[in-house]
Amino acid sequence: MNNSLKNTARLIGAGLRALLVLTVICGVVYPLAVTGVAQAAFGDKANGSEVESGGRVVGSELIGQRYDLPKRNPSDPEEAARPDLHWFQPRPSNGLTPNTLNTRYRLTVSGATNLSGDNDQLIQQIKDAKAAVVRDNSTPTYQVNPSAVPAEAVTSSGSGLDPDISPAYAKLQVHRVARVNGLPVAEVEKLVADHTTGRILGFMGEPRVNVLKLNIALKGLVGK
Repeated sequence: MNNSLKNTARLIGAGLRALLVLTVICGVVYPLAVTGVAQAAFGDKANGSEVESGGRVVGSELIGQRYDLPKRNPSDPEEAARPDLHWFQPRPSNGLTPNTLNTRYRLTVSGATNLSGDNDQLIQQIKDAKAAVVRDNSTPTYQVNPSAVPAEAVTSSGSGLDPDISPAYAKLQVHRVARVNGLPVAEVEKLVADHTTGRILGFMGEPRVNVLKLNIALKGLVGK
């Protein structure tokens, strides 16, 4: 009986020591080591790829955001958002819904519409979005051809948070942005060209334009 108790106590003691050692290694040492390496080698990415403007963080280059006018009636949750045409506009975000899990902060939930390609609601959304793109981006000297409207200009991404648009959609907005802000078209075209990122390693993905970075540069150009 004494031997049995001793063996049990020895096993419990060994288990507790193993638990303590593994807790320190896996719960303290390893996370600190990984965090240290990440901060030292990839500090910007480890901190969320934050983008600063005017000395403060204005967003992340990984997460899209809207550029809308203030609501006419802030207390009306049903009032439709109106795009601020001074800025380059991102992809639609029809999949996003108001945050219902954490009512302390006014957040949005990532997600897609999950509507099938032949869904009447989705078809109507795309038609309405296309008509709005043509209407908003046409100027007295530049008429948008409906056939030239890129797919991402009228459809949301799977997450609804895509931060990039295609160079084609950015160029389609150039004339409107130049006119509303009183800028030469050539300067705005150069701005888009300067903020166009090519394929990764020259062959992966598609050329893209980060809307947040482009609008920060546009703000600087307007300020001049």
